[in-house]
Amino acid sequence: MTSRFGYRGPVIRTGHEPTRDPEDPRGKRSDGRTSPFEGRIVELLARVADGDLTPEEATEQLRDLPFAEIGFAKVDHHRELRQGSCEVVFASGKTAAQVEGIVRQLLDGNSGPILVSRADDERLEAVQALADQAGYRTDCRPRSRAIAILRNVPPPTGRVLVVTAGTSDLPVAEEASLTASVLGAGVELIGDVGVAGLHRVAAIRDDLAAADVVIVVAGMEGALASVVGGMAPCPVIACPTSVGYGASFGGLAALLSMLSSCTPGVVCVDIDDGVGAGYSAALIARRTARAP
Repeated sequence: MTSRFGYRGPVIRTGHEPTRDPEDPRGKRSDGRTSPFEGRIVELLARVADGDLTPEEATEQLRDLPFAEIGFAKVDHHRELRQGSCEVVFASGKTAAQVEGIVRQLLDGNSGPILVSRADDERLEAVQALADQAGYRTDCRPRSRAIAILRNVPPPTGRVLVVTAGTSDLPVAEEASLTASVLGAGVELIGDVGVAGLHRVAAIRDDLAAADVVIVVAGMEGALASVVGGMAPCPVIACPTSVGYGASFGGLAALLSMLSSCTPGVVCVDIDDGVGAGYSAALIARRTARAP
């Protein structure tokens, strides 16, 4: 079957408009604003305080707050309350029906955006169908095998700059940029600035200086992370990719190079871990933006 998700070029700037009032006084997110999920709990408790709901009725509604047991998975609903975001659904190794079941449970039990990573066409289709049924927009990155349901996406806060060494690193970079954007960070992606042409890195010096955190996505020998780390005045998250010839050992060479970087301020995530890089970068950017 031909996939409905065709090729989509790299998204240079990302960020989603808020789908709720940022001044809503219910609950508090980590950036000081409210989250819809916290708001639901505050509203529920207020109804108990006002006598509109009995404690027993409220308890029944809160029964699945820590997690929901759906047989093949324990879906962590509480994560959105304690960390401000839903679970990321790792689709690889799960059947389409299992992915659908988990996403459906998150749609029913949580209020924020939902990110599904490492999904093939069948699983992307299943998530898209659920979003269509619920009336939510999606951001699908088929090259990165990722899709996000854009429900109550926080307004973009802070600035995450994602740079890649080469065009072949873009799938992982897009996974990182999508992750950071659905967590509420402003994101810019600049591709193909590898060390084989250092003038390309020099050309984005102003972008590096303006960022709150930089994600460097690179395969081969992974040297770009050290170069950027020596130029950027902010934390650098190095994300090695499995791009490269035989001696690159599926990203191991880049991983070891990044872990061994002589540049202070460079930290490293796992090979091809765009989700980990984007998630960490969003936390840094949003916290930095709160600083006086």
